[in-house]
Amino acid sequence: MTGALVRAVLMAILVATPSMLLPEVGSDIKQVTALIALFLGALVFVEYSSTYPGLVEFRHAPPFNRIRFLSLFLTVFLLAAILRGQAEPTTLTRLFEATGAIIGQTIDFPYSPVRLMTLILPEGTDPAHVAMIRTAAGVSYLVSLLGLAIFVLIQRAGLWPSRHAAFNVWVNLPTFDPTVGGDVVHRLERDARFNIALGFLLPFLVPAVVKAAADGFGPVTLESPQVMIWTMAAWAFLPASLFMRGIAMGRIAEMIRAKRRQIELAGDEAYAPV
Repeated sequence: MTGALVRAVLMAILVATPSMLLPEVGSDIKQVTALIALFLGALVFVEYSSTYPGLVEFRHAPPFNRIRFLSLFLTVFLLAAILRGQAEPTTLTRLFEATGAIIGQTIDFPYSPVRLMTLILPEGTDPAHVAMIRTAAGVSYLVSLLGLAIFVLIQRAGLWPSRHAAFNVWVNLPTFDPTVGGDVVHRLERDARFNIALGFLLPFLVPAVVKAAADGFGPVTLESPQVMIWTMAAWAFLPASLFMRGIAMGRIAEMIRAKRRQIELAGDEAYAPV
């Protein structure tokens, strides 16, 4: 219960971070943010305090969700701090903005995800706003890549999943039914490839979809600080999260295959995991 409560409070803080850092946030936005923070915090508390699985994947396979949370929180915090520095500059916010500008310019080359995000803006957009979008995109993409790299290193080092605890597929993959659709290893490998492919394509597909929608519904400016923060955070976080999920499912498939080989060598194939 204590762990579930701490996770719920951290989730609420994550949702409320932009409203707490940004200046001149309206009372209506604060109320809506508080409501969303309470809802998501309650959802996390129920998920982690329950014995049975629900919607959250890998809840008993740390540090998978911890890396994802820290990556998203760091992205939201950095973007909120940079935007706060536009109205109330400090040494720290200027440092974040300068670092983000360098990162954005470095990875802003033709057909890169950062370049595609700047292209969704309508023609005639203020160059300073374009530069801010580039900075936000660069910061978000770099943080997501760092989170993904940390998870890959942990997994390659053999530290995930933990060797000192059993891995329960039913609890850690509540939306995956191992009894449907053929061999579980083949299904896990197929889902792993699908998630990795989607995670690779999503940073390129999202700007194209937004640009196509803007032609029919109106230009997308991202001038609202809250909209910019959550749009950039989601654009960078979702692909990295899919990459991590695909890598994790591939690792689980390897574990099941290795367990089957051990049972076959022991001559007791009747009790091989399915």
